[in-house]
Amino acid sequence: MLGKFQQSHLRLEVQASEALIRDSLVHTSKLRQWLWPQNFSLEVPETLSQGLTLNSFVGFVPIQHYVEVLNDNCLRMLLSQGIDGYHEWYWGDGWIQSRLEGISLLPLNLGQTVSLLSLRQFLTVQKTGSRV
Repeated sequence: MLGKFQQSHLRLEVQASEALIRDSLVHTSKLRQWLWPQNFSLEVPETLSQGLTLNSFVGFVPIQHYVEVLNDNCLRMLLSQGIDGYHEWYWGDGWIQSRLEGISLLPLNLGQTVSLLSLRQFLTVQKTGSRV
């Protein structure tokens, strides 16, 4: 794999319940709304499940995700192709934490920061009942 080893750990306070955060992370229709500029392939099921493999793209760079762990407060995906590493999500009422480590040419810290801010905005809009 070409690239350099990168790691990023971020935690944000959000105005959302644990259940709303989980729904935004495990339902692909919601992921598609806030996870920009990453696009998932069309054949992705509506809900993520442990053992599922799915593909996404950042521009022309493919990223394969393998859902290794999925429970009430944790989502861990092993990444390959454009990023060789993993992405972990932990959450609870009013907070979300993301940990991303891998080898890639992509700027992982920047992408993770943009994604978390986009998720926070999405959750705020979902909580108020407005449309994105």
